[in-house]
Amino acid sequence: MAKDVRPDEISSILKQQLLQYSRDVDVYDMGTVLQVGDGIARVHGLANAMAGERIEFPNDVFGMVFNLEEDNVGCVLFGEDKLIHEGDTVKRTNSLLEVPVGDEMLGRVVNALGEPLDGKGPIETSQTLPVERKGLGIVQRQPVSEPLFTGIKAIDSMIPVGRGQRELIIGDRQTGKTAIAIDTIINQKDSGVKCIYVAVGQKGSTVAQIVNTLEDHGALEYTIVVSATASDASPLQYLAPYTGTSMGEYFRDQSGHALIIYDDLTKHAWAYRQMSLLLRRPPGREAYPGDVFYLHSRLLERAAKLSDKLGAGSLTALPIIEIHEGDLTTYIPTNVISITDGQIYLTADLFNAGIRPAINAGVSVSRVGGDAQIKAMKADEVAKTMRLDLARYRDVAAFAQFGSDLDASTQQQLRRGDRLVELLKQPQYEPMSVERQIASIFCGSNGYLDDLDLHDLARFESEFLIYMDQNHNDILEEIAETGDLSDELVERLHTAAKNFRNIFEPTESNA
Repeated sequence: MAKDVRPDEISSILKQQLLQYSRDVDVYDMGTVLQVGDGIARVHGLANAMAGERIEFPNDVFGMVFNLEEDNVGCVLFGEDKLIHEGDTVKRTNSLLEVPVGDEMLGRVVNALGEPLDGKGPIETSQTLPVERKGLGIVQRQPVSEPLFTGIKAIDSMIPVGRGQRELIIGDRQTGKTAIAIDTIINQKDSGVKCIYVAVGQKGSTVAQIVNTLEDHGALEYTIVVSATASDASPLQYLAPYTGTSMGEYFRDQSGHALIIYDDLTKHAWAYRQMSLLLRRPPGREAYPGDVFYLHSRLLERAAKLSDKLGAGSLTALPIIEIHEGDLTTYIPTNVISITDGQIYLTADLFNAGIRPAINAGVSVSRVGGDAQIKAMKADEVAKTMRLDLARYRDVAAFAQFGSDLDASTQQQLRRGDRLVELLKQPQYEPMSVERQIASIFCGSNGYLDDLDLHDLARFESEFLIYMDQNHNDILEEIAETGDLSDELVERLHTAAKNFRNIFEPTESNA
C-alpha cells in the first residue's frame, strides 16, 4: 500500500517534481523559398545564415548558401530543383558543407557530395572534412623534392613532375589530355600514391569508360572517381573539384601521398559562370564573375608538399584545361597557367602527325619538377640536353623544308632528332618504369639508333628492354634503387647497348 501523503507535503513534492523536469528544445532558423529554378533558390528569413553553410530543403534536398543579400539569401541546390516549390520551409544546419573521407572511399565512384554512384552499396566512413579548406601557409610547406613518375617518357625526361606540384595539362579537344592523366594514375600502381580522378561536365559514358579502363589495369583499387557529369546540375559540377581535393587532403594529412586530376577546369569555370549569372552577380570579362581567378587559385593552392613537422605528406594536382585552336591567351587558360607550377602543352598538329603523346616540348615547362628529377635521368648521357636538342632539331627541320643543301653536321642533327621524336612516342595505357625509360633514352642520346630506319625503332626498343631484363637486370635494379648513374654504370650501359645493336637485325629495307 502506498505511503500516505500529508496535505502539507503535496506542495513540496510538486515543487521537487517541477525542478527535476527538463525538456529538450530544438531551435532552428527557418526560412521560406521565394523563388526556385535552374538549380538556384532564393530564400527569405535566414538573416543569420553563413556563406557556404549547408541548408536543408524538403524532400531530402540539400543546398549551400552562396549569396548573402539584404532581404534574402541565394542558395545553390545539390539535388532536383523540381522537388522544391515556392513557399517551402527551409532549415539552417549551422554547419559548413562536409564530405566523407577515408580509405573506404578507394575503389569507389561517387558524386560531388561523396554519395556512391557505382551500385556497390553504401560507403561506411568514420570521418568527414569540409569541402572548402584554406590552403596551407609557407611555413607548413616544403619545396618539391620527390619525383612523381608519370610513366611517360616525354614527361619524365623533359617536363618532370614532383610530389606536391601543380602541373597543368593543356591542349585542344581530342589531343590526348585525359590519356596522359589516366596513364599517370596507372603508373602509380606500386608507388603507394592514392589517386583521385574528378570528372567535371563530361558525358556519363566517357566517365564509365574511364572507370572500366582503370579497373582493367588494376588501378581502381587505389583510386577514387568523383563524377559530376554534363547532365548534373551546375552546382554539383562546381562542387566536385573541391570534394575531390578534401578526399586527397585526408591522405596528405596522414603523411601519405595523393594525386588529383581535375578533368577539366574549363567546364568547372563554365558551371561557376552559369551559377553566378543566375544569382545576378555582376559579369566581367567573357561574362565570368570577377572572382573566377580566386575560384581556381584557392582550389590549386590546396595541393602541397607538407613540411617534415606535419608528416611530409603531399597532394599533387594535374588540372586539365581545354583550349580552342591552340590559343593559350584566353581568360581561363592564362589564369590557370599563372597559378600552376608549369604546363604540359599538347598540340593538334603533333597529334595528327602521329606523334603521341602530342607534347610540344618547346612550350611545355615544369618550374619546380627539375629539383625532383632523379640524377640518372638528368645525366649528360641521358636526357640533360634532350629538350634543347629537340628545340634545335625543330628549327633545323623547318629550315630544311626549303630544300637547300645541308652540311653533314646538320644532316646528323636532323637524323638524331627524327629518332628522338620517334623514341618518345608511346602507346596509350602503357606507362614505363623510370629505369626502363633511362635505358631506352640512353640508346637514342648516344647514337645507337642513328643508323636505324624509323620503322625499326619501336621493335628495337621493345627487344632491347627484353634483352636488358634477361641479361642486365642488375643495371636496371641499380638505377631503380639508387636513382643515380655512376661512371661505371654508364660504361655497363654502353656495353649492353653495343652488344644488343650488334645482334639486332634490321628489316630488309635497312639491311
